[in-house]
Amino acid sequence: MMNSKGNSLSIFKQPLVPNPTKPVRRDFAENKQASFSDILTQNIQQKQSAVRFSAHAERRLQERNISLAQEDIAKIGRAMQQASLKGARDSLLLYGNLALIASIKNNTVVTALDSDALQGEQVFTNIDSAVIIK
Repeated sequence: MMNSKGNSLSIFKQPLVPNPTKPVRRDFAENKQASFSDILTQNIQQKQSAVRFSAHAERRLQERNISLAQEDIAKIGRAMQQASLKGARDSLLLYGNLALIASIKNNTVVTALDSDALQGEQVFTNIDSAVIIK
């Protein structure tokens, strides 16, 4: 480009050389072949597969000396995904001698009861589904 005096002007203030102090984002380059839809679906699945426990549920599990292994949590997560596919929002999950109330849309267990807490009559309200986990 030339200015009015016939001198060439550069439209770039800095040379087009990578900044050695700034890291290059490799994740974008590596995912270049994946479509936006694929990446979005993968991120949604990762988020959905992560079962969370509310502070109340964690307290109940601790008070009742209930410990869940990773395998147990994975089974609960699969049950929550199945409930989600059926359109459930709030579910009763029956797993062994546990009853869990879960917010399916938030992927969160909100409370937990063991067989001792289930003695006598129990009424579960504000749920739209029940899932038996094997």
